[in-house]
Amino acid sequence: MADEEIISRIDELVEEERELRKRAVGNGLTVEEQGRLGLLEQRLDQCWDLLRQRRANAEFNQDPNAAKARPIDQVESYRQ
Repeated sequence: MADEEIISRIDELVEEERELRKRAVGNGLTVEEQGRLGLLEQRLDQCWDLLRQRRANAEFNQDPNAAKARPIDQVESYRQ
């Protein structure tokens, strides 16, 4: 997956996250929506981590395509 594809995926996930957070104001979220929000946060952590891996590989003259998505427990709550 190229950087542009990862960035596009991040944009999609962020947009869905924003929509859910808007719905949460006042009315709250259903159990399903809360679960979806948690999943979105995890997927975003994975995407950001993958993008950073790819960029680090490129910076150090390694193959960006060697970067792999890591498990959620390794990238959870990733700071940007």
